[in-house]
Amino acid sequence: RPGNPYDGHTLAGQIEQVERITGVAVARAYVDRGYRGHGVEADGRKIFISRQKRGITPTIRRELRRRAAIEPVIGHMKTDGHLGRNFLLGVDGDAINAVLAGVGHNLRLLRRWLIRLLCALLAWLSAANRSPSLGFAHRQIS
Repeated sequence: RPGNPYDGHTLAGQIEQVERITGVAVARAYVDRGYRGHGVEADGRKIFISRQKRGITPTIRRELRRRAAIEPVIGHMKTDGHLGRNFLLGVDGDAINAVLAGVGHNLRLLRRWLIRLLCALLAWLSAANRSPSLGFAHRQIS
């Protein structure tokens, strides 16, 4: 649905979309507190809400922490990657905007990696120029 629907109302549609795209039935979903009580637990599906205490195994706890690690990335994409501002029209515009925000995020990560590689290469080259070459250190010119 276009617009800005409440998060809890989108969970059933998102689970259906994931199952359609991947071809695998969703057994567990990890969500925040906004999705509580929306009746998606049918069909043998388990919904785990953040900060839930009962019925949490170490595996589920680890997967909930993994989900929590993704939240800051989404927040940065909304602010720094301009994912929150969409000037494109329609559902296609929403999809294009999300893809372009992801591309921009990946390009920023790649640029940061290339800058670090260049700095390491320049530091290595400058250190090699300062130290005498070990191959000629034992020879004396007569």
